[in-house]
Amino acid sequence: MDTARTKRKEFPWTSAILVAMNILVFLVCHFTGDYLYQLGRLSVPDVVLQGEYGRIVWAMFLHADRYHLFNNMLILFFLGEMLEKEIGHIRLAVFYFLSGIGGNIVSLLARFLSDDWTTSIGASGAVFGLDGVLLALVLFWGRRLSGVTPVRVILMIALSLYNGFTGSNIDNAAHIGGLLVGFIVTGIWCGIRRLRM
Repeated sequence: MDTARTKRKEFPWTSAILVAMNILVFLVCHFTGDYLYQLGRLSVPDVVLQGEYGRIVWAMFLHADRYHLFNNMLILFFLGEMLEKEIGHIRLAVFYFLSGIGGNIVSLLARFLSDDWTTSIGASGAVFGLDGVLLALVLFWGRRLSGVTPVRVILMIALSLYNGFTGSNIDNAAHIGGLLVGFIVTGIWCGIRRLRM
């Protein structure tokens, strides 16, 4: 009985639910056309001028194609699973959504300042936020994560950012914004946690 309860507790529920939600939204979009994209895509006119602030969240669940979805969900599940075991289900969800929202706000600000009226979608700002969470844990948590070192995490982040900057139609501002928000909020949490110990 205790073993079954432990297994249920250790299962990465948050990561699995987030992946399932993204896949479900993608399937709905696939069968209903552009309707959800029109309601949720992120753009300066819609958010800043029309006041449709919900797009800052909804855009995180929209993906352009199967390749876009697969890349984000693969990283979300495996990185999320590892982090969820360390920081818990609720905390992972909070850090994920804060990172995604922060990344989308940075994206909007960058486009507003550069007079860019294009749109963007995707969970990559939130996914990059998980990279920031991992880096903050490695640097500030005071507890060793098996097989994870600051150098490895920094190299992984650098490679991911490089791929973004050398690719096309990629919202690098959302990536950087999500990464920074994930790093900052986790760093603050680590600091508070260590003060209480």
